[in-house]
Amino acid sequence: MPGPLLPLFPLSVVLFPRTDLPLHIFEDRYKDMVGDVIEGNREFGVVLALEKGIASVGCTARIHEVDKKYDDGRLDLSTVGFRRFEIQDLDEERSYLRGKVEFFDDEGGELAEEAVIQKAIRGYYSIRALETGQNLPEPMLNDPQLSFQLAQAVTDLNVRQMLLMSKSEAERIRRLAEHFPVTAARERRIEHFRTIVPRNGHGKLLPGA
Repeated sequence: MPGPLLPLFPLSVVLFPRTDLPLHIFEDRYKDMVGDVIEGNREFGVVLALEKGIASVGCTARIHEVDKKYDDGRLDLSTVGFRRFEIQDLDEERSYLRGKVEFFDDEGGELAEEAVIQKAIRGYYSIRALETGQNLPEPMLNDPQLSFQLAQAVTDLNVRQMLLMSKSEAERIRRLAEHFPVTAARERRIEHFRTIVPRNGHGKLLPGA
């Protein structure tokens, strides 16, 4: 017997299992969705919104806490990623989108080499040390799917979606170990240029800078 339809929340976000996602709910249809989710003590699916439609793979979220309720019905929520799913069919009978989904997890038990794991961890902290990474959380290094903790430092939505879809922890770790050094080097260059561009070549700020 098929399970109940999963409420879907399209966002410009890729959520990973066991990572935090604060949400501000202001649209009426998503106020309805959150009300139904809370009433039924259910999960809802966070899916990446595309230019045309939504991604086929997402991650469910559970509401950890309702942080604030506004007089006009808006809500601030603390949510946590839970499990991955693939959309099989869509239902538009309610004010918000729902989907028939199939949940999935990793296949096989291949582990990345320890040296690659450590490289990925160092890469995460190198991003976290940058100005643009200051809000990154301390990762749970004991997570059996450590890649999802480290992937919080990835800003490219296409890369994040690719990691979410991957069914191999080893593959995700390898991708992150390759991705982080390139990203960190680029961000350091940006920070460097941001520092020197307003100056006139003699260490003095240009007028208006």
